[in-house]
Amino acid sequence: MDTTTKKYDRFDWTLTLLLLLFFLTSCLAIYSAQKTGQYIGQNFLSRQIFWYIVGSGIIAVVMMFDSEQYRKLSWYLYGFGIFLLIFLFFAPASIAEERNGAKSWFFIEPLGSFQPSEFMKVFLILALSSAIYAHHQNHPSRTLQTDFLLFVKLGVITALPLGLILMQPDLGTSLVIIAIFTGIILVSGITWAIILPLYGSGAAIGASILYLVIWKPEILKEYLGVKTYQFGRIYAWLDPEIYPEYGYHLLKSLSAIGSGMLTGKGINGSEVYIPESHTDFIFSVIGEEFGFIGGSFVISLYFLLIYHLTKTALDTNDPFNIYISTGVISMIAFHVFQNIGMTIQLLPITGIPLPFISYGGSSLMGNMMAMGLIYGIRFHHKTYMFASKDRSFGL
Repeated sequence: MDTTTKKYDRFDWTLTLLLLLFFLTSCLAIYSAQKTGQYIGQNFLSRQIFWYIVGSGIIAVVMMFDSEQYRKLSWYLYGFGIFLLIFLFFAPASIAEERNGAKSWFFIEPLGSFQPSEFMKVFLILALSSAIYAHHQNHPSRTLQTDFLLFVKLGVITALPLGLILMQPDLGTSLVIIAIFTGIILVSGITWAIILPLYGSGAAIGASILYLVIWKPEILKEYLGVKTYQFGRIYAWLDPEIYPEYGYHLLKSLSAIGSGMLTGKGINGSEVYIPESHTDFIFSVIGEEFGFIGGSFVISLYFLLIYHLTKTALDTNDPFNIYISTGVISMIAFHVFQNIGMTIQLLPITGIPLPFISYGGSSLMGNMMAMGLIYGIRFHHKTYMFASKDRSFGL
């Protein structure tokens, strides 16, 4: 009786409520999106419900493991993810067909497509967290040299999946990998004397690349092998009306969201056709049918989710769990900022779905796996609340 009560209290009911609201929002938005354009007659909704059920099962399994077990499993999972990314390049077209210039999915009938990079993001969070934890255990006395060594370790761990994903090519997921790395670095304990110069240099390089894209694109084509369509995304972002062949999606998205005004046109009231409206541009559907109020509701849900994840990180006494929580926060926050930002011309368009709302089995299962880690942190929290605090974890 007492054990059952304790388990009930330790279960994360707040996160469950948030995921339920995301589920209902996703179903409503996808139901509307599949009623337009070439999607008429498709049944994405039933498949999304199925993937939510599968994702719930993933959560149930993942939350049963505690942090010590994940520290032991982290490198096996990381290695498995790297194996899948490498296997993509050698797999026959029958199971890994190239689509839209990218070889990023396995196609398994009757389950459909499977994108290993979605799971690699979670495996990377575990690997980076494990590396930081082990480093601080082995180097309790921090110096500039040990901090730089840790930065190099984390850089190598991140560079391998990042390089493989860029080779697919998949720029959107690559940016998410960088966001995860950046977020975890900030809580890793590495001195700012290392972080500021390196990230300042990265910002300078980014600004230089943007300058070259706008004024000297031939240099990037020749030396970095950048494709013409990738330049088009930048040009369309800056001025979609001048480059309609690249800015078609953005112009349609702006038209849809703008026409929704305050309250929207209602369910199935979409009048603006947007390709991929059930995946990358699901927020445009929400903006058109439910207006500013609907869009604000969705953004508020994400704010509450990130707040809850942040509170989880602050409540736990296990540094490994703090690193995991930070990685998950970085992943979700970047997804939301990039996806919504690209639909309103705040950011260039990349193929990044809106977490828990966009249609997609791999994306949803990867995010649910990340949520399973958060459930596990909450569920096993009392096991670690009396852990020693006199060890140096770099926090």
